[in-house]
Amino acid sequence: MITIDKITEITRLFYEEHLRPTDIAKQIGVGKSYITKIIQKDERYIEEKEYRANQSKERHKVCKRNYINKKRQSDKQEYQAMIIQINKDNEYLSTKKKLSDEAFSNWNRGMFDYDKKSSDLVLKSGIYVGFDVPKRVSNVVSPSCIRATV
Repeated sequence: MITIDKITEITRLFYEEHLRPTDIAKQIGVGKSYITKIIQKDERYIEEKEYRANQSKERHKVCKRNYINKKRQSDKQEYQAMIIQINKDNEYLSTKKKLSDEAFSNWNRGMFDYDKKSSDLVLKSGIYVGFDVPKRVSNVVSPSCIRATV
């Protein structure tokens, strides 16, 4: 049986300490629906409901702001890593020395197919390139390293 003291305690916990009905129900040992029934009868209920809604909106704004800042930081780090890689690639490509056929094929692996018979990389058909691009890169893999498929 609920006494006046318990009702007073319920309203105090809800309106002054801003506890949720489920927390109050666990603390006092009654059902959540009973807590809700009691607090809805109080004239402060609508005002408290608006206060809690505003608090929730503020918490949501803070969480959203934190999420956006973390996302921006990770995007910025990815962008910086990409810029570093581009600079390395530019430095490598702008050297005066000639790029070996094997290095070129590693750099542009999608342009070549692997020929199992000769263990060479062969330029894919339908790809048109300049005269200085290798059409075949020999001895990419030694035949002894290739496993036979059963």
